[in-house]
Amino acid sequence: MNIRKGSMDDLKILTDIETECFPAAEAAKEEDFIKRLAAYPDRFWLLEKDGKVIAFIDGMTTDEPDLRDEMFEDASIHNPEGRWQMIFGLNTLPAHREKGYAGMLIKALLEDAKSEGRAGAVLTCKCCRFIIFFVAFFFSFF
Repeated sequence: MNIRKGSMDDLKILTDIETECFPAAEAAKEEDFIKRLAAYPDRFWLLEKDGKVIAFIDGMTTDEPDLRDEMFEDASIHNPEGRWQMIFGLNTLPAHREKGYAGMLIKALLEDAKSEGRAGAVLTCKCCRFIIFFVAFFFSFF
């Protein structure tokens, strides 16, 4: 296992994984990833197994403590010195789920956020079955 940061070279695999993991209406599109990777490639954590990306987590940093819909679409809102790490998506290919890989990515993101002096991490969660998963990493839900 290897966790590394993203780059524009990862555009196709990120788009493919996102498409497989999210409903079409919610999945980020290639053009979204182009903007995000151009603005904040270091805010992508990719998990590789046997040299292939099988999961990733991403999101911008900002001084705003609330995740707004506009943040998903407008990469210019990213502030490299922002106090808060937003999480836009946590994606694991179906064949690799329930093996702890998503947890590894969350831990890597949270460790980086802490070492960078961020105030915390923020995410949205539409599905109740995932709430217990995120609570295990000390996320609070309001």
